[in-house]
Amino acid sequence: MARRTKVAVTLSALLVVGAAGTGAVTWRNTHTGRDTAAAAPAPSHTATVTRTDLSDSRTLPGTLGYGKPRVLKGTGQGTVTEVPKPGARAARGTALYRIDDRPVPVFFGDTPFFRTLDKTGVRGHDVSVLADNLVALGYDIGSAATAQSGAGDDGALFTPALAAALKRWQHDTGQQATGTLVPGRAVVLPGAVRVDTVQAQPGDPADSPLFAYTAAAKAVTVPVAATDVGTVKAGTRAGITLPDGRTIRGRVTALGRTAQGGTEGGQPQTGPATLDVTVVPDRAKDVQSLDAAAVQVRFDTVTRKGVLAVPVSALVALKEGGYALQRPDGTLVAVTTGMFAGGQVEVSGQGVTEGSKVVTAS
Repeated sequence: MARRTKVAVTLSALLVVGAAGTGAVTWRNTHTGRDTAAAAPAPSHTATVTRTDLSDSRTLPGTLGYGKPRVLKGTGQGTVTEVPKPGARAARGTALYRIDDRPVPVFFGDTPFFRTLDKTGVRGHDVSVLADNLVALGYDIGSAATAQSGAGDDGALFTPALAAALKRWQHDTGQQATGTLVPGRAVVLPGAVRVDTVQAQPGDPADSPLFAYTAAAKAVTVPVAATDVGTVKAGTRAGITLPDGRTIRGRVTALGRTAQGGTEGGQPQTGPATLDVTVVPDRAKDVQSLDAAAVQVRFDTVTRKGVLAVPVSALVALKEGGYALQRPDGTLVAVTTGMFAGGQVEVSGQGVTEGSKVVTAS
């Protein structure tokens, strides 16, 4: 339950503005009975106690785009003979560029092909990448390789069945069907990425920087103060306000792990340290007309569902401490306050019911 320390309230002659804090309230005076009338006449403005959901949110600036580019450096021997165009999308099993006029197909994974795979019994994460991609492309790699693929810290096992599946794939895609994989004959990318800029030209060595790539889907990058990033979790809902004023829904998909700004090498940097939070729109078509834009992102960090709430201006600060609500007949009802959000405050207490009327300061 969120706690606040200050609420500005217009009070009657018996009450004092500025009492702070939350929690159970004990209200004492010389009158008896459960409720007591305020000394001043009741103001004319009223509000209704409602049952609603409250969200504690914050709004921060962000940038819509494809994210920070990463450069792909080629491997192996040969000469670049064809390069992709900016904006091209990587697809599993298809080629993005050519070396020595041979297509270099794309596999998805997190370990590059760093050695020649030609001997059965070899184990490693590069073997896992090969096995997983061949399965995704519809090839039977055998039960032994399937059991090992992605299992354990040592990676998958290069089995005769996996070599046979590799040979079939090579044949089907017009390559030399050897059943072995040489570095540079296939490239490993993290997923269905998008080519951002192209560095290499036909005639460059195969091991040159080839192109920079980004995520295929647009996302919003939001710098969040390192001290506040703990309130944002993967899966947190967010509202993204676009330059045309539309607000679309999104979700936090990643939290950065490298702080920017703050103090570096013992020297203070400009502004507080921040971490990048990635927010992906729920519907890609909502941002299809934009390649890049400055946006505002509202994070719904805490939610209280189905609570009783009133406008903050309905709170009456008691001289003895705590808060109360004033009924139209002038009586006061002690309340416990909870979350404050969007000009509303969560309230509870004996005599506080949904639909009842309370006096507000304005």
